[in-house]
Formats: sequence, structure tokens, C-alpha cells
Amino acid sequence: MSKLWGGRFTKQTNELVEEFTASISFDKEFAEEDVEGSLAHVIMLGECGVLTEEEVTQIQSGLITVLNKIKNDTFEFSVTDEDIHMNIERALIEEIGPVGGKLHTGRSRNDQIATDMHLYLERKTKHFISLIEQVQRSILKQAADNVDTILPGYTHLQRAQPISFAHHLMAYFWMLERDKSRFEDSLKRISISPLGAGALAGTTFSIDRSRTAEILGFMDVYPNSLDAVSDRDFILEFLSIASTFMMHVSRLSEELVIWSSQEFQYIELDDSFCTGSSIMPQKKNPDVPELLRAKTGRVNGNLFGLLTVLKSLPLAYNKDMQEDKEGMLDTVKTLDGTLKLLAPMIETMVVKKENMKKSVQHDYSNATDIADYLVNQGSTFREAHEIIGKIVLYGIENQKYLLDLTMEEYKQFSPLFEEDIYELLKPQSVMNARNSYGGTSEQQVQNQIEYGKTFIRT
Repeated sequence: MSKLWGGRFTKQTNELVEEFTASISFDKEFAEEDVEGSLAHVIMLGECGVLTEEEVTQIQSGLITVLNKIKNDTFEFSVTDEDIHMNIERALIEEIGPVGGKLHTGRSRNDQIATDMHLYLERKTKHFISLIEQVQRSILKQAADNVDTILPGYTHLQRAQPISFAHHLMAYFWMLERDKSRFEDSLKRISISPLGAGALAGTTFSIDRSRTAEILGFMDVYPNSLDAVSDRDFILEFLSIASTFMMHVSRLSEELVIWSSQEFQYIELDDSFCTGSSIMPQKKNPDVPELLRAKTGRVNGNLFGLLTVLKSLPLAYNKDMQEDKEGMLDTVKTLDGTLKLLAPMIETMVVKKENMKKSVQHDYSNATDIADYLVNQGSTFREAHEIIGKIVLYGIENQKYLLDLTMEEYKQFSPLFEEDIYELLKPQSVMNARNSYGGTSEQQVQNQIEYGKTFIRT
């Protein structure tokens, strides 16, 4: 079969070159977007008088037939036709005859593929925004059930202060909210139409690019034809946001893995999100969070891959830019799977409240409150800090925790101690004492959850 662009050439394309340069194996993902862009383009060509009403009707009918074949999985994609545009145009010409060749008037494959990716990424971004909200809902549900659940808070992975487990979960809610906000903001740069920019310099035909943008639902039109066909910033931005999102997922996954270990036993993941061992029947492995943690690497790799492809390219289009698609499609697939697993995994996990409570009763994470106590009794913070250090050392040497010490022992370190120190050092008291805005007290966490609900719109 001759190429649709083959007039300039005297030899057939080498088969290895054909296989190496063809992109249909992955850009067939844009098939529906490609037809959608073509339908908008042909409507505009008719309204501008470039095509007759009869030609427009014929081409529209042929495109709808092709689209139905694509949706019904009866369309046969061919490597010989290189990419999604040539596959569809070939099928259109076979369907309605030579008039199908007029569809390409006033555009190039360069602006066509850019249009496809803008349409595709706009839809996927909106889809991910919706899925992120589902994960946020699952966090809100677990948080609401665990406002009074006490968890050891950590810094440097060392026990720091007792906090509400709901407070810890809500930290991830706000991370996801920032991710969602970034995706929403990126739509301003995704929803721009390059259609009609041509190969790089525009077209001699009297076309209306604003009209096709309107039909396709784009917010704006690229004002520069060179930029329109060579811009891949919107994909880089998507990959960057996706990398940040996956970093947040990885941090949460790491904690789920740690918390579900025998050493911690703070949570138990539902059996449907775990697997067993082929030789150790007692094992219950947290495979899903482990894989989510690992898949962060491939999303980061896709971002750096495209940055490397684009870093030295002259304007406008270069074949190098064919490498912009596979990483983007892989990231879309990864995010889709991640988000669909994350929400039910969080919602169904069992929180082992008693184990968390026991942990905060057998550590020195309430030590900071002694400093505040002594300061309120008239000591300087620096003096109080030194006193507490000595008390903790004494406790370690005598295998006692702070609530185990007698008043006589406390008086050895400072005459400012009174009986009320014991009530103050209870984990629940320590947690609820942090009643500043954004703090871990039950009241503040409850306020935070109610505030979080206002960010859920769908």
C-alpha cells in the first residue's frame, strides 16, 4: 500500500524503519480524540467555505462510521499507516472515496497530534481529580472514626509526642488536596487548542481556529503556530504533578507497610489487598502499598525521560517528540490503578486502637509536657529542658516511665512538681493540650475534618 505522503519518494520504506518509527502501537489510545478533532475541523471548514456542504456531510458520515468501528473494537490498526491520523484517514478514504482526502485541508499531523493529546489529557486530568476526591472521602471516614485514637507521633522515626490518629491521616488529606488543586490549575494550560496551526507556520486557507476550539470545548487558542505544535509543557506539568502525587502515595504506603508489621501492629489491611507466601503460610504481605511505593519510580522516570527528550530540541516539530506519548500513557495508567486501589484499601483497613494506646503508655513521648508544666510553674524553658533530660535518663536507668515515677522521685529534680503532674502526663491529656489551630486535640481535629468536607465537591 502506498503512503499517503509518498509522492516525494522513489523507494518503499525499509520494514525495520517502518516498525521503528511507527507510533500506532500506543497512539491508538487517542483514536476517539483524533476523530473528535477531525469532526470539529470539518465543521469549521464547511462554515468557512473551504469545503462544500455536501463534502462536509460525506466526511462527517464517514468519520462517524470509523468512530463506531473504533468504539466497537472492529477497527483494524496498521503499522504500515504509521500513526493514528494516517490509519483513520486511510479508513475514511476507503469508506467514502477521494473526498476523504479533503479532511486534511488546513492542518498538519503536527497540530493534529497535539490536539489529540490536549483533548486526551484534559479528560484524564478531570477523571483523576474525581478519583482523588474518592480517596479523600475514605480518609475523612477513617479520620471521623479515630478522632480519639491515640497514636505515637514520630520525628526521625523516633517517638516524639502522642497525637490523634485522625490528625495523622488528615495530613495526607491535605497533601491530596494540594495535588488536586495542582491538577485543576493545570487545566488552564491543557485546555488550549493547537488545531489549525499547521506544520509550523499556519495555513493559507481561510480557517477559524477559534471556532474549532469552541466546538471542542477548549478554553483558549495558541496565539503562535510554532509554539502550538512544539509545546509539550502541558505534558511535563502533568507528569510533574503526577510525580508529586505519587510521592505522597509512597509516603502513605510506607507507613501502611510499617504499621501493619508485627513490630507495630497498628493496622491490619483487608485480605483483598494483601497476598501470602508460597512457603510461609503465616505470612500476610502488604503487596498493594509496596507496589504503590515502587511505582512512584516509574512515574518519576517518565517525567525525567520527557525532560531529557525536549531539552535540546529546536523549533518546531521533531520526530523525537514521538517519545512524548508512551511515558504519558504509562503514567495515566499508573495513576488510574493507584487511585482506584487506594480509596477502598484505606476505607477497609482495621485500626488497632488498643495497640496504639499501649505504645504511648510505654515511652517518654509525654516529656515535652513536663517542660511546659515547669515553665508555667516559674522555671525558664532552658532550665526545664535540662531537668527533663535528667528525669528521662533516670527513668531509663531505673526502667520506669514518667507516669511510674513517685512524687518523691520528681521532687528530687525540682520542688516545683505537684500531684497534678500525673493528670497532665496522661496520653489523652497530652494530645488534647495541643488545642491551637491545626493542632492534634480532639476539638481541633474534629474542626479540621469538618473543614476538609468543604473541599469535596463531587
